[in-house]
Amino acid sequence: MAKPLKGYGVERGRAGIFGLLALLVLAAAGAAGAYVWLKQGFDAPGPAAQVSRIEVSPGTSVRAVLNHLEAAGTVRNARAVEWYMRLTGLHVRVLAGLYEIPPHASAAQILALFNEGKVVLEQLTVVEGATFADFLEALGADPHIAHTLRGKSPAAVMTAIGHAGVPPEGQFFPDTYRFAANTPDVAILGLAYEAMQRELTAAWQARAPGLPFTTPNEALILASIVEKEAVLKSERAPIAGVFVNRLKKGMRLQSDPTVIYGLGGEYDGSIHTRDLQTDTPYNTYTRDGLPPTPIALPGRESLVAAVHPEDTGALFFVATGEGDGAHHFSRTLEEHNQAVQAYLAHLRGPAHAPAARTQAPPHP
Repeated sequence: MAKPLKGYGVERGRAGIFGLLALLVLAAAGAAGAYVWLKQGFDAPGPAAQVSRIEVSPGTSVRAVLNHLEAAGTVRNARAVEWYMRLTGLHVRVLAGLYEIPPHASAAQILALFNEGKVVLEQLTVVEGATFADFLEALGADPHIAHTLRGKSPAAVMTAIGHAGVPPEGQFFPDTYRFAANTPDVAILGLAYEAMQRELTAAWQARAPGLPFTTPNEALILASIVEKEAVLKSERAPIAGVFVNRLKKGMRLQSDPTVIYGLGGEYDGSIHTRDLQTDTPYNTYTRDGLPPTPIALPGRESLVAAVHPEDTGALFFVATGEGDGAHHFSRTLEEHNQAVQAYLAHLRGPAHAPAARTQAPPHP
């Protein structure tokens, strides 16, 4: 019976170990090479030469997004990106929304956009002096907004935003609001409402002493009238001063914009004598004091003017007719009547420019 050669078993065991080690080294080298290759692909500039956009729906998986981007030519190898994420333990949240991907963005940059929720923001601008109805109309016409308030009454809208019983006019700050696509209209209204409350509170807390009204809402009402009367920013405080002086003297405000607001849909674009004589809650020719609610959405400068009126001693103002929106301010009725005649004569002149907005001559 043959005997094994001395040391053969030991040598064979050593060879096996060395072979296993060699395989492990090769595997490690291969894994390292694969890792380097995957990382280079993950960080390398993408193939898309143009800006691209992708709309991500709620609940969409990372794999689905990557496959879509590969099909669109924005990502080179979606599977390789997934492998790298698994290898490194990278977890990415894909927040819903519209994303804009820059040219040649790497997979790393694209996934960072998703993870941080850097969606494309749409915008809606509400101009100073717009009404609540104007705001609702703009919301309803915007295709990027999720519409939940269509057909609802103003009272129902205020209930929907959590302020039941509050008259809506004047309660929303005119500004440019940026939002992600499919943001509900109620959310945008909520932002505008909160913004107006902050602005009004700040203005009221810094108000001048001796004002002829005692609540922030009254200041808001006056600010809305100033907003509709003033064309030039420099005239907001003087116009507020006229109305404050009239309130202090018990004179009616006699402001055309309040009459127009009270007419609603009956306003035909011109103020007639019958309009000034038709009593409504907003006709400041027939009623004393401030109207019951604001008549528009005032901006910050009108809010400040209402609580910091410029006291020029004037009780009247009328448009100059120069076409620049300027007004002539008068202390006496006689001076005011002369200014009115000058305004009318200017309009009758052959070379006059149409006034952008005027105030009918008020009378005490």
